[in-house]
Amino acid sequence: MLYLTRKEHFNAAHRLFNPRWSEEKNDAIFGKCANKYFHGHNYDLFVTVKGKPDPDTGLIVNAKDLSAIIRKVVVDKLDHKNLNLEVDFLKDLMPSTENVARAIWLELEPHITGCQLHCVRLFETESIFAEYYGE
Repeated sequence: MLYLTRKEHFNAAHRLFNPRWSEEKNDAIFGKCANKYFHGHNYDLFVTVKGKPDPDTGLIVNAKDLSAIIRKVVVDKLDHKNLNLEVDFLKDLMPSTENVARAIWLELEPHITGCQLHCVRLFETESIFAEYYGE
């Protein structure tokens, strides 16, 4: 089995806030991420697919085609958006890095053909990222 990873990028704002909790509890748990005016990140998205290379092309999938799918299905919907307010597939979901990574998987998986989606890795910052393997 071979793996191919495509990197994409988007910018988005969000707020980590549980409406069932007080402002004080939200601040204690989420700190600056609970800012009522939201805050933004420069996200890096890595999408890994797996499969056997086509004998004629040597490719698992054409990376250009994979990029087009990722952009159309996910990045164009997330880029320069407020994840709490503007993204349909994140509606009623706490937009943590973990939840967004899983939601991206669920959006992408039906569009991946000829190979299998293996991993969605989403970097919120250089030191914080989440990985989802469809489990």
